[in-house]
Amino acid sequence: MDTGGGSDQIPDVSSREVEAMMRAADTLLRVVASSVAEVEDVVNSPQLRVLVRIHTRGPQNLGGVAAELGVHASNATRICDRLVAADLLERREDPADRRYIWLELTAKGRALVESVLNHRREAIAEVMSRMPAGRRPALTAALEAFAAAAGGQGTTDGRFTLGAST
Repeated sequence: MDTGGGSDQIPDVSSREVEAMMRAADTLLRVVASSVAEVEDVVNSPQLRVLVRIHTRGPQNLGGVAAELGVHASNATRICDRLVAADLLERREDPADRRYIWLELTAKGRALVESVLNHRREAIAEVMSRMPAGRRPALTAALEAFAAAAGGQGTTDGRFTLGAST
């Protein structure tokens, strides 16, 4: 059976089910894009990724930031330097090994990330409030099952994460 994209369909998954998930994903991506646009005058996409990663995973070193972004350490350093200059990040020496520097959110950085994530939560709640109340428990169960089937791991990439802890 064909899903409309020319590829073979996975057994027991109808094209209607796949298309419904595609429409839902599109809606969620619009929510995410709107929340990113809300802060694009303060941070760019790579900077937001760094802030969200640190928010969700805790303090990071430059190596972890570079790996997350898929860039050379010097590029990660420049990104983090800008975040430090904007008072969104602070550097701290590792007490166990002073050669290592940990990056942590400042209060201003935490507030920025929380505003992005709260925007996403509120936008999702607003959409869900327009659903019949009796259908929301089934949606919740279905989405929990979907996330579990995917391994339960979301993304910490600030462009896309909706704020769930990983």
